[in-house]
Amino acid sequence: MDYFHGYSVVGLVAVVGVLFVAVAFGAGRLLRPVVPTQEKMLTYECGVDPVGEGWAHTQIRYYVYSFLYVIFAVDSIFLFPWATVFAAPGFGGTTLVEMFVFIGFLAVGLLYAWKKGVLEWT
Repeated sequence: MDYFHGYSVVGLVAVVGVLFVAVAFGAGRLLRPVVPTQEKMLTYECGVDPVGEGWAHTQIRYYVYSFLYVIFAVDSIFLFPWATVFAAPGFGGTTLVEMFVFIGFLAVGLLYAWKKGVLEWT
């Protein structure tokens, strides 16, 4: 019985959270004024009237740099748990080999990006 009590508490907190959000959205819908006008229906961008098409070209290299950063930042987070397990008795050699394989995958990805010219800013 004590085992399912923990799940019931989590379920109750989830239900209360969903109800809280539903009540907040419902209260906002009931209390806000609804007066649509033509001016309110226009697209708003930083105080500038929209002119022309909505299509604009963006340099893809910015997304590639951010993607590479996220990959290496998230992967570097895995180094911290590895360092704690590496110090545990009986795990030294195994975890060392696993980390070399992990860093090898990162190196292959970095070499691929370098070979494709992604890391060159021209």
